[in-house]
Amino acid sequence: MDLLAHLAAFTATADEVSFSRAAERLGIAQPLLSRRIKSLETYFGGQLFDRSRRQVAVTEFGGSLLPYARDVLERAERLGQAARSARAARVRVVGVPAHCAPVALAGVIRAGAEHGTALAVRELTPQQRHLGISDGSLAYALLRVAPERAALRVPLGLAAAPGVESARRRTVHLEDLRPPRGAAGLPILTLEEDEVPYAQDRLGRAAARAGLPETLVGTAGPASTALADTLAGRARLLCAEPFARQHGASWAPLADASLHRGYEIGASETHGETGEVPAWLAGVLAGVTG
Repeated sequence: MDLLAHLAAFTATADEVSFSRAAERLGIAQPLLSRRIKSLETYFGGQLFDRSRRQVAVTEFGGSLLPYARDVLERAERLGQAARSARAARVRVVGVPAHCAPVALAGVIRAGAEHGTALAVRELTPQQRHLGISDGSLAYALLRVAPERAALRVPLGLAAAPGVESARRRTVHLEDLRPPRGAAGLPILTLEEDEVPYAQDRLGRAAARAGLPETLVGTAGPASTALADTLAGRARLLCAEPFARQHGASWAPLADASLHRGYEIGASETHGETGEVPAWLAGVLAGVTG
């Protein structure tokens, strides 16, 4: 038995002194209200209303229980309010890629506050973001997916030392980067954000098709080291344009769109989350990826 619903039927009928008006107040059919009253009488073992008169009247037995019924309903309402407040106050963590622009991340936090949701952003690797959505430690996250099936796409290109002719704003084809015979060539380094299996596999196969030596493509290690090598003219770095410009590097887009980044926004289905991404959050997270 749904005790709260039955107690609500009891108190509403006592207030309205009418089964029909009580049913209308609760938004239910009168036969259902009558059944709830009878079930409650069976449960408590006594009549709650005197039905022998023209007007419904609370019995002495019912009157002795009525204050307690009201108290239970009031406590249940306060409990519901506390739960709603706790849900609203709980900080929901959003997993984002490393090296996002602080201004964009601040926009996510502000948007949450404007919509009554406390958000915190955490820069994580692609693997950590997927795991966080799976185990519920993250409420939302930007998840890496292949660009052709992504809701959000980020063009990638190659960063190089400032003023390098080959890195000026023109589309780069990997075959154009083949080193002259006998030359070592500049390695192409990748950041941790692009160290996901499908992305590494695609880059390796694209480099092989372009005739680049296998040794020219590799992971960068710490981003600071990769940037230092890039700015010193000892490497090229696969990255998004804002990242390159932020650190004073030249940048040119890659022609092969299959090597670009793709994202979808994941939502946790644990700890009371709905598994759905609010439209306002999707909008602000789209700005983070760029």
